[in-house]
Amino acid sequence: MKIAIDAMGGDFAPLEIVLGALEAVRETEHIDVVLVGDKTQIFKILEDNNETNNPRISVYHASQVIGMDEHPGQALRKKKDASVVVATSLVRSKECEAVIAPGSTGAAVAAALFGLGRIKGIDRPVIATPMPTVNGITVMLDSGANSNSKPKHLVQGALMGAEYAKLLLGKENPTVGLLNIGEEATKGNEVVLATYPILENMKTINFKGNVEGRDIPKGTVDVVVCDGFVGNVILKFAEGLVTGLTQLIKDSIMNGGILAKIGALLIKPALKPMAKKVDHTENGGAPLLGVNGVFMIAHGSSKAKEIKTAITIAADLVERKIIEHIRETMEI
Repeated sequence: MKIAIDAMGGDFAPLEIVLGALEAVRETEHIDVVLVGDKTQIFKILEDNNETNNPRISVYHASQVIGMDEHPGQALRKKKDASVVVATSLVRSKECEAVIAPGSTGAAVAAALFGLGRIKGIDRPVIATPMPTVNGITVMLDSGANSNSKPKHLVQGALMGAEYAKLLLGKENPTVGLLNIGEEATKGNEVVLATYPILENMKTINFKGNVEGRDIPKGTVDVVVCDGFVGNVILKFAEGLVTGLTQLIKDSIMNGGILAKIGALLIKPALKPMAKKVDHTENGGAPLLGVNGVFMIAHGSSKAKEIKTAITIAADLVERKIIEHIRETMEI
């Protein structure tokens, strides 16, 4: 299986992107990678790591890069040879089976829309992010693809989210909740109020009604549906909260004297599984659902570990035929 990677996207490209790709190839037997970007820079990193002759790693040159501060639509029109555009084209031409796109989320979404097109029945794709909870995982979508959604977009997101949760969580009939400011059906803005009765009357999903922000870490439902503006705020807040609390705990231990340090040392092994569960770098990225191809959007701050994880997740989604499942769902 070949996976295309935008090697120039993100804050630490191309070094960390290439290193993550190398880790993925070393730890798997069925994944080959195509590194898309400036071939001079990429080959230098491969040479430094003695991997220039690895048959499972290839380089596809792209002369341009879309920066984090560029307007996605304008940049896509001006930069036809941008690395994220070229990587996406490799999936469209079936030379590769998935794309990994760190860097600008807006540029990635635009490249996927123009390069792969939408699945029939989908008006707007959504980013589906697995959120750690006390009960395991809750899939939240949209987490950043669309800032303004209409009821039909939230309904389509619910259908795709439920299908993704079936594969990710192994649940035959995952529960779905609509994110709101209260549990009552009469609360919320116009979009949420209009969406509620549609979801309530649908027979194809297991709709449980409104859920609040505090229900996400509780794992009250398997899938939480919201617009991309709200979802992205929640996602970034959760990541920042974990980072802030971790630092507060470390500071308290360091300033708490010898007993605090001994206690921390004793409890550290028991806390490792929890720390791993809430560490966003364990996730690697999130799929953009609704386009005609497996497209993983990774953090702009991704390092090698996240890129390796994103590659393995993408390969798993290809093998599980997520695109085919969504197509079948939208045809019902």
